[in-house]
Amino acid sequence: MNWRIWLGLAITVCWILLGVTYISGVIGWRNFTVLPAEELGNFLEGAFAPLAFLWLVIGYFLQQKELEQNTEALRAQAIEIRRSAEQAVIQSENLAASEMHARQEAFLQIAKSVSAQLGSIAGLLFISSQGATGSGKASQSEISQLFSAKGAGSDQEAFSRRLLETHLQEEDPQVQYDLFYGTAVRARHSNNFIFTFERLLRRAASVDTENMIRDSLTASGHGFLYRIIKRHQQVAPQQWSDHTKTGTHIDF
Repeated sequence: MNWRIWLGLAITVCWILLGVTYISGVIGWRNFTVLPAEELGNFLEGAFAPLAFLWLVIGYFLQQKELEQNTEALRAQAIEIRRSAEQAVIQSENLAASEMHARQEAFLQIAKSVSAQLGSIAGLLFISSQGATGSGKASQSEISQLFSAKGAGSDQEAFSRRLLETHLQEEDPQVQYDLFYGTAVRARHSNNFIFTFERLLRRAASVDTENMIRDSLTASGHGFLYRIIKRHQQVAPQQWSDHTKTGTHIDF
């Protein structure tokens, strides 16, 4: 027990012994037992009032000690709650980072498929403008080699780079325009390319807040070709520049 309780018990025992000694030596037990009720009550009140005050003081200090202990316990609990909150924040950040990483991994898998799709659209656009039905500058052997590289998965941007080279080699703006919007078929392929690439950019923005993936996409062969086609689309007739009118699919 607390040392204050032991001290209180010791003082109480000593005080009672002093009271018993006082009654025995001064008053006498015979006279004490025949005291009137008023005098007996006054005697007991005076005798035990110091003890009551003593235990009141001891109780106050004991309660103060308990309050200090409770305060320390609450303070320790508050520290533990703050640590738990910090851990919860760290865990939520880790979960968010894991979720974002998973979304980015899923996007990269989608981007591979979309890149192959863009390569196919660029191939059809190249055949339409440079093949036998177009200018005829590209031989069937070259077209076959480009499709072989694309089909093997080693170079999905082969046709996009070839279109970029053709566009740069032409000095006449009209010829450059006709490369992408010279016919309704080319306009359809060009609009499909823009539509598909812009959807890929929107998906990239949703999984990368720093736009690193978006920048890498726009700096690729498909990205450079997209910007050139987009520039020509702005001056094309409305019936050819609107992808909702030309269609977003390849009609074989």
